[in-house]
Amino acid sequence: MIAALAMPLTFSIAEGIALGFISYAAIKTLSGRFKDLNPAVIILALLFAVKFLFLD
Repeated sequence: MIAALAMPLTFSIAEGIALGFISYAAIKTLSGRFKDLNPAVIILALLFAVKFLFLD
């Protein structure tokens, strides 16, 4: 849902998907369901977060 909303607002499909990964991992972690996360999702979310923090 967040990715679908972020795509038209950022004018970028890639940034919308990146925000989707970050928000999915953050919501799962903050709701106490960290065990439900796949390691690949965690890695991608961290890489996208680093990209947004340092490269934009």
